[in-house]
Amino acid sequence: MWKWFFLLVFVISCEANNESATLVSLAIPAHFPQPPAFPDRNPLTEQGIELGRMLFYDPILSSNGAVSCATCHNPQIAFTDGMPRTRMGVSRNPLDRHSPALFNLAWHTEFFWDGGAKDLESQAFGPLQHPDEMAADIVAVIEKMNSETRYPTLFEKAFGTDTITSAAIVRALAQFQRTIISANSRYDRYMAGGESLSSLELQGLELFNQHCDSCHQPPLFTDLGYHNNGLNINFSADKEGVFQGRYRISLDSADIGAFKTPSLRNVAFTAPYMHDGRMRSLDRVLDFYAGDIKWSATLLGRIPKDGFGFDDQEKAALKAFLLSLADEDFAKNPKYLKPSAN
Repeated sequence: MWKWFFLLVFVISCEANNESATLVSLAIPAHFPQPPAFPDRNPLTEQGIELGRMLFYDPILSSNGAVSCATCHNPQIAFTDGMPRTRMGVSRNPLDRHSPALFNLAWHTEFFWDGGAKDLESQAFGPLQHPDEMAADIVAVIEKMNSETRYPTLFEKAFGTDTITSAAIVRALAQFQRTIISANSRYDRYMAGGESLSSLELQGLELFNQHCDSCHQPPLFTDLGYHNNGLNINFSADKEGVFQGRYRISLDSADIGAFKTPSLRNVAFTAPYMHDGRMRSLDRVLDFYAGDIKWSATLLGRIPKDGFGFDDQEKAALKAFLLSLADEDFAKNPKYLKPSAN
């Protein structure tokens, strides 16, 4: 198993109430790069992380008191929801995009399928306030939280004041999400010399290195970039360009139809696939890349217009390798599960 780097733990004093919050550094897998710097305004603390975990699972953040972050991000399936375009939000209307998996977010510098948020703190306001997701009136949410004795106390422990603000809410959520790390798959143990892969899996690894790792770069298995991978020919400008991908943010015509590269870690848990969840199985994904590519002017140049031409044996090998990226421990890690009621 890969060793993890645990940096020193510090204690900082919250002068406002003379109590202390324990400032911690992220536990970084030894084979992972250093993550980008986090916002100075939001250091990781034990109390902030635990508050964020409680908020993540609490439907108090939604307008109807029935939808939490975990409603669409189930830890047992790598913080996804298993649906193409969920109807589990407040309105029960389908979302326009698939709920992404939430892990290794500490290494991301942009969020959403088009990169419309620059940090996890600002990202949180999207689902919190979207009418088809949590539809929260932040003022009303804070009023509800103030009516519970536990939350003012928890915010005081985490941030040095019992005044609950929208900024403190999203900072706590961001702290918890930055600690969600997946790095202990069979592939990881193989790379560390602690486990073997089958001959079929090794064939799949070789094919992956030949054709796939330029966009799905180990160890994160994403380049964190945006690409048109040949899903569509036409890109509607409806709904403020939500179907146009990165172009909606960059306004660069080269980005039309480009969506963020998802990590291939835990694909055993995260079906369906693609930004709109249109592909329900890995077999369908491999068939698509083998020969179902749709050409358009912004198609990623590394993708052949006619597909990669994988035969059945190669598809079986690639699938076997991709399944070796499943991190069983991550899916059951108690640090990421709903906290016990206090």
